[in-house]
Amino acid sequence: MTYAYDERLDGPLADHDKAAIVRDLQALLPDLQLLHAKEDLRPFECDGLSAYRITPMLVALPGTIDEVQALLQYANAHRVPVVARGAGTGLSGGALPLDKGILLVMSRFNRILEIDAQACIARVQPGVRNLAISQAAAPHGLYYAPDPSSQIACSIGGNVAENAGGVHCLKYGLTVHNILRVEIVTIDGERLTLGSEALDAPGFDLLALITGSEGMLGVVVEVTVKLLTKPQSAKVLLASFDDIEKAGDAVAQIIAAGVIPGGLEMMDNLAIRAAEDFIHAGYPVDAQALLLCEVDGAESDVAEDCARVEALLRTAGATEIRLAANEAERQRFWAGRKNAFPAVGRISPDYYCMDGTIPRRELSRVLRGIADLSAEYGLRVANVFHAGDGNMHPLILFDANAAGEMDRAEAIGARILELCVEVGGSITGEHGVGREKINQMCAQFNSDELTFFHAVKAAFDPSGLLNPGKNVPTLHRCAEFGAMHVHHGALPHPELERF
Repeated sequence: MTYAYDERLDGPLADHDKAAIVRDLQALLPDLQLLHAKEDLRPFECDGLSAYRITPMLVALPGTIDEVQALLQYANAHRVPVVARGAGTGLSGGALPLDKGILLVMSRFNRILEIDAQACIARVQPGVRNLAISQAAAPHGLYYAPDPSSQIACSIGGNVAENAGGVHCLKYGLTVHNILRVEIVTIDGERLTLGSEALDAPGFDLLALITGSEGMLGVVVEVTVKLLTKPQSAKVLLASFDDIEKAGDAVAQIIAAGVIPGGLEMMDNLAIRAAEDFIHAGYPVDAQALLLCEVDGAESDVAEDCARVEALLRTAGATEIRLAANEAERQRFWAGRKNAFPAVGRISPDYYCMDGTIPRRELSRVLRGIADLSAEYGLRVANVFHAGDGNMHPLILFDANAAGEMDRAEAIGARILELCVEVGGSITGEHGVGREKINQMCAQFNSDELTFFHAVKAAFDPSGLLNPGKNVPTLHRCAEFGAMHVHHGALPHPELERF
């Protein structure tokens, strides 16, 4: 599906002379790698949310911070929009390019600059893969905790942009909890350092502000992350359930008992079967749901917590409980979960991955709601999610070549996100808003809150050139879709509407 930029709702983008921009940049930055031929631009027309595609006007692949600064200064002076892109694994259309803008690809920034084992930090460029950080830290007995399922490919710059999590974020936190300092370049070419290697930094907490900002405030050029000592022991329990709601209730009981697992993941029968057929992890294919509960720490603590969790699972109605016999089996259990997305891709021509968060106590209610929506729209939904922190990833299976199925998939996805908001949750946990969820932002936030978001954007990017049309909807959009109340029929602060 080719995505059409909605100028009526998000404001028109100016036409630019592509050939003139190419000539200007080649003269200004002779060593800058520029792609502008149509066949060279095709690989960059979408991110992991491949249902939407736009061919960028041109692609720039800088290799130095000086090049990034000069390019952004040029874009600012000539009012050319810029979209920053990392590895392209994002799942919300956050790196979707613009046909009238520059796609700034940071993949050449792929060096680990420093591993300080004594301070337990790593200083890396934004194009470094998530998993590569842990691999580089491993000889020191250290690792980087956030582990998205795409960690073999996703880049740390993209993780900062989306505030990525992973299967172990319940205990160890999201990206925002595991970084100390970020260097960014603003649209006018200024280089800023946010945060510090100390536990706190003076001034406002702009490090938290930039994390999850989806490339709207600045371009990340360096990240300092925290490294943790590898746990002495880690054990995984696999529990089968004959009812998905029982599994949801078990999650709440484990957390209520004061056990904080390293990871607590849940899959329904459709996801179990797909993952087992793909990975052969040893999953029980007849189970209606399974939980993976990892407990880590000192040997004695792990043994005690495993016994507590096993007792809680039996009380909750688990039909079978298995403790991974060794490290190899533990890795197989996790491989099935981490490969659930591609596994589902093997059983359906297309799938649409959602990302919402809910209070844990609402797991059963939301699972029932998803089942009802699946029946209403006639599309299968595989549920795979970080159950411990309520971050759900329903995978909506459809065939884009079948008339109307793409539209139905988008409609059920929107309804699922709105259900998350209804029960007190959020429309995103780690994938970001991007273009995908921009309408649901109108359900999540009121007009005053969105006006404030636009004011923050204006403080960093007055002309609205960084990743326009993403993340935060205009109030006109929300009014158009009837999803929020606009004060007295008027839009407050209309000067902010250009974003």
